[in-house]
Amino acid sequence: MADAERVRLRYAPDDDDVASALRSETFELYLRRSKAGPVESGDEWEEIVNDGCGRTRPVTLRVESVAGGSTVGEETRFEFRATTAE
Repeated sequence: MADAERVRLRYAPDDDDVASALRSETFELYLRRSKAGPVESGDEWEEIVNDGCGRTRPVTLRVESVAGGSTVGEETRFEFRATTAE
């Protein structure tokens, strides 16, 4: 199985502090290690992020698309998009 180049994730809740935490290099490294292995659209991951001042917050990540392979690996990059209310 080839490593995915990019995994697009939708996240909720939509909050500036959560968005900032998700886009940190440290969190991407954590995702590459903790989610190493097969990945596909529709997968959901329940995570906890630091939203500043030592506070943590639960966040739901849903895999929207996977490009360039079928597994999360050391070179996989993540793209985050807020889940919008419909």
